[in-house]
Amino acid sequence: MHGTRLEDEAGPTPLTIGRQVRRLRLARGLTVQQLGEAIGRAASQISVIENGRRELRVGELKRLAEALDATLDDLLDPRPPSRRDALEIELAQIQDGPLYASLELPALAARKSLPDAAIETILALHAELVRLHERRAATPEEARRANTELRADQRERHNYYPDLEARARELLEAIDHRGGPLSHSAVSRLAGHLGFDLHYVHDLPVTTRSVTDARHGRIYLPIRGSGGGRRLVLLQAIAGSVLGHEEPRDYGDLLRQRVEANYLAGALMMPEQSAAEMLGRAKAERDLSVEDLRDAFAVSYEAAAHRFTNLATEHLGLPVHFLKVSASGVVTKVYENDGVKFPQDPLGHVEGQRVCRQWSARQVFERSDRYGIYHQYTDKPNGTYWCTSAVQTDTTGDFSVSVGTQYAHSKWFRGRDTTTRRYSSCPEPACCKAPRPELATRWDGLSLPSARINSSLLAATPAESATGIDRVAVYEFLQEHAPAVIE
Repeated sequence: MHGTRLEDEAGPTPLTIGRQVRRLRLARGLTVQQLGEAIGRAASQISVIENGRRELRVGELKRLAEALDATLDDLLDPRPPSRRDALEIELAQIQDGPLYASLELPALAARKSLPDAAIETILALHAELVRLHERRAATPEEARRANTELRADQRERHNYYPDLEARARELLEAIDHRGGPLSHSAVSRLAGHLGFDLHYVHDLPVTTRSVTDARHGRIYLPIRGSGGGRRLVLLQAIAGSVLGHEEPRDYGDLLRQRVEANYLAGALMMPEQSAAEMLGRAKAERDLSVEDLRDAFAVSYEAAAHRFTNLATEHLGLPVHFLKVSASGVVTKVYENDGVKFPQDPLGHVEGQRVCRQWSARQVFERSDRYGIYHQYTDKPNGTYWCTSAVQTDTTGDFSVSVGTQYAHSKWFRGRDTTTRRYSSCPEPACCKAPRPELATRWDGLSLPSARINSSLLAATPAESATGIDRVAVYEFLQEHAPAVIE
């Protein structure tokens, strides 16, 4: 293929099924009218199916297979029937992608009159555009690609990791923890069970949150920090050791390790059985809320929201989405398996994009009581969603954490009775990305704001490390704090 696939399809898609239907129909000498009559559909519906514009139910597939004297396997074969079909399928894929959409070009139908060479040229041009976008900012692009791949994996597994849940249960059983909140003393017992002594120091290297000395069985932690934050940092250090994490080779490896450590830490602080039972009771009472999970296990709102996404689909059968957004509306973390459409750049990356001003993740900052829990319905281009949002604060400033779901599932949540409802047409510029015409007329060319730029954005991560951690400082720290014993 000359183009770059935006989505590597491992199985059949509506488009590949449609092409198999067309191949079999032509091989049987049937018109679209005749095939439509055979399955009780209009000829126009057969064209829609053959062009991959509708997903078919199992019953429809069976009727088509019978009418075409074929098997289900024939229809579900993901391999393009011909080289021309392969070109047309790839052309359709790139037109459905965010890069093609960003070019604002008209849709190009793969008619018979369109030569193969023309399609190949379009695919080659698209591949070159992808390459140029990736070259434009190599280091941030590596991070964005890793985030996009991780998000796809999380969606596939509904953000639930059974192996990490099992590991958490083993560790909690080892210290005879029987459910409920995990205290800091219990975490300290867990560290001792694993052979670690805890040392709180004032001179931890500035590029680290903790340092584990595997040689001497020590975990160094900062003296400063609240109890909850200190507990989480310790659990993350324990998780990294338990999971056998080594120095990350690249950003993708770093991100995977961070997600695994955070997940295991969350599963330890909010054990699956007791958390799932609590959420199950709340759903039965139609009173689900993130804040109750936060309060029951004495964790941060963000940690509770993350944990809710781990358990919502697996235990409650609810598709959800999660957003962490800065006060300026920039996305830093996202997850979804409910079909919500996050803002994307031309390559489909979400992190670093700005959320629509009408979404609850932004509206929560506009309230007078900005630190209370906020609920909102939002009519979006692909449906109506209900969200709950809360503003949190850390050393970098305010940010919002949101959990949402499709309208049909809002009935299970506290806050579903809100009358607040907004409309979002993003990514249309007229929604919130372009100033109102009267303001543009008045201020275009007459304003010169001074941007606040984080200086770290102007420098790449040091080339010798995927983490940016100063290894010299870490090694000197360990040497200074190592016990005075003869080795």
